[in-house]
Amino acid sequence: MQAHLEFQFGMERLLATPQGALYWPKADVLIVSDLHLGKSERMARRGAGLLPPYDTPETLARLTEEIATYDPAVVICLGDSFDDLEAARNLSPYLARRLGPIQAGRKWVWILGNHDAGPVNLSGEHLDEFETPPFILRHIARADLPEGRFEISGHYHPKMRVALRGRSLSRAAFLMDERRLILPAFGAYTGGLWADDPAFAGLLGADAAAIVLGQPPVMIPLKR
Repeated sequence: MQAHLEFQFGMERLLATPQGALYWPKADVLIVSDLHLGKSERMARRGAGLLPPYDTPETLARLTEEIATYDPAVVICLGDSFDDLEAARNLSPYLARRLGPIQAGRKWVWILGNHDAGPVNLSGEHLDEFETPPFILRHIARADLPEGRFEISGHYHPKMRVALRGRSLSRAAFLMDERRLILPAFGAYTGGLWADDPAFAGLLGADAAAIVLGQPPVMIPLKR
């Protein structure tokens, strides 16, 4: 078993994994966000530069590892699972071979994101958002969160600067406060938004914290 971090959110026990997935033991749910499958293919197609074509195999290998570790009954992907719809279509034969075995016997939910805002030809449910009390799961955090509910989202690819042996390193991170939890991007080559970016100012309260990925992940207060 990998060295995850156990924490409380919405009165539930959750596990943050070193890879950036979230596992909810009581409901047997594994949650990932922003896989961005096909990113290198999309960039090449649009003339936006070349990346080594290994992002999709690496991302799917990591997802397969997480599923093997936790063996969840339900997997929820919080949007931007594909870098665009054409990337999903171009990857379909490869995706079918890799996704089929890990989807088998599980409930699989694809939440729509801003990059993949439409259904794709893959098995599973395709939803705008998913509610399973006490949580609302969606791609982008919203300001109008109902009282008594807790939101889990992605989209922003949060990351933190951390000091290690005199060096400053960049690490992906979960961000959270009492009512919101924002997941890091799970996909390879995804980049990110610094945790002190103004985009988070209207979403996270004064009690916000970051869970910085590592072996194991570490929770630290978020300076505001």
